[in-house]
Amino acid sequence: MTVNDVSGTVPLHSPQHVEVLAALRSGRANSRAALANITGLSPTTVAARVDALIEQGHVVETGPGESRGGRRPRHLMIRGDAGLVGCIDLGVDRASFGLVDFAGELITERHAPLDIAADPRAVLSRALKILLDMVDEAKLAGHTRLRGISVGVPGPVSSATSRVISPSRMPGWNGVSVPELMRREIDLPILVNNDANLMAAGELLDGREPIGNQVLVKVGSGIGCGIVCGGALYTGSNGWAGDISHVVVPGAAAVPCSCGRTGCLDALASGNALVREMQVAGTNVQSVEEMIALAQDSHPLATGLLRNAGVMTGGVLATIVNFFNPERLVLGGVLADSSVFVAGVRATLYAECLPMATDQLSIDVAQFAATGGLRGAGRIFLDQLFSADGVRTSA
Repeated sequence: MTVNDVSGTVPLHSPQHVEVLAALRSGRANSRAALANITGLSPTTVAARVDALIEQGHVVETGPGESRGGRRPRHLMIRGDAGLVGCIDLGVDRASFGLVDFAGELITERHAPLDIAADPRAVLSRALKILLDMVDEAKLAGHTRLRGISVGVPGPVSSATSRVISPSRMPGWNGVSVPELMRREIDLPILVNNDANLMAAGELLDGREPIGNQVLVKVGSGIGCGIVCGGALYTGSNGWAGDISHVVVPGAAAVPCSCGRTGCLDALASGNALVREMQVAGTNVQSVEEMIALAQDSHPLATGLLRNAGVMTGGVLATIVNFFNPERLVLGGVLADSSVFVAGVRATLYAECLPMATDQLSIDVAQFAATGGLRGAGRIFLDQLFSADGVRTSA
């Protein structure tokens, strides 16, 4: 596929339209009257801004809504067919791909093996090819053009430079700019973020009441954490907020970690660490999934290691819950499929947190285990697109 087949200028909006767009995207309003009520703007101002957004191609009117004594209002909604966001969620040995329309709906997904340890340029080129094949198929089904790409990687990403910094499971990726490499092949806006951050954003789309403060922990081959504060993804001053993988577990064994220290949570409780413990003990397992299956059959070593990993993870999270006081804690990644691991996290949190911190705390397993990263990637891109600044090709 050539660049001309997928690129295109996204209709621009002015900063004064952001408030109206935000209310429509969140579902808090779906008519001019509701927009006036929520934003506090006059009906005349709302009407003018809605008309401009319709003309620009961002908003569309649908059938009449419910009458409350006067003229039946026309429903308003974001135009999903205004564009597609290509979403790539890279893992250690596999990747997920999806297309999200401008209304935020994940319209198609695909999962494929992809070795992150290969040359970064080769990995990203392969990922882009898979994504563009999906775009071709989507266009045949009547969907519109690709307008941008949002990528998640299993490592820290600088919010200032968009470069991957000191990743423990991405050899050869340190200092790599994902947008820079990908734009050698395609001229589109490209955003990159840590995979746990994207999954945290994706969990905000689970159909519940809006979540103001949320912590998501992704425990797979490694351990990552994404924080939502005030309803928005929080990445800190440099992009490292929520990185609990190198928190030292008090009283734990002095197991060497990739960071050069010993006793880090990642070195003790991640999927890779647990599989390694099983193998050292003489049990032939090659993956966390195999280990979880053994625990389901009451294998004593697998069960004990998973429970202990949950206890260690819960101990680190207890400090975060006491400090941050979130409404919701979400457990994601492959270890969240283990009831033993989840039980260890829960028990430790309730034992080590102040009662006032857990009284209203919801502890859940991720709703979108396979697609949370894709949904979050789409949301982050669209949040930026519909912000006052928009998405810049120099991201």
